[in-house]
Amino acid sequence: MSAQMPEIVDAWRMVATSSRLEGRLSLSSMPRLSDVLADTDGGDVVCSIEFGHDALKTAFAEVRIEAGLPLVCQRSLQRFVLPVQLVQRLGLIRDEADEAGLLPDYEALLVPGDGMLAPATMVEDELILAVPVIPVAPGSESVERDWPVSAEEESRANPFAALAGLKNDRNN
Repeated sequence: MSAQMPEIVDAWRMVATSSRLEGRLSLSSMPRLSDVLADTDGGDVVCSIEFGHDALKTAFAEVRIEAGLPLVCQRSLQRFVLPVQLVQRLGLIRDEADEAGLLPDYEALLVPGDGMLAPATMVEDELILAVPVIPVAPGSESVERDWPVSAEEESRANPFAALAGLKNDRNN
């Protein structure tokens, strides 16, 4: 396995030769992803990207990623590592109108006119999509409970309780 992914590749040449890229990327090299992480210390992402054509002659890039993303649990506010293992097949398209021709299990990837793609950016995009909107550590206790409300609290919290008291005083 190579130490690092190439910085940029020609997508159409990679598809024509059914090429495969393998490598490691550090979490600290992904600035957009690091904005949502607890930290990026020592974290590596093992990834591969396989280019080719499927049976319908659709150009694709299949991204495989294994990583541990350090996040902050929104229940306990403690750091935890979310294990991520994903496989995503991206249909390479030249124009947005071509997206309609992709199979349902493909995600569209619009390739620029010059055909150049940055593999690290593809991996970073997939990892950003893998981060949950509200990170919660597995096994953390839910805080949704039924707390009994005392009569005193209920009367204080009810703004109409004072009006009801005035009404009763008036009627008496």
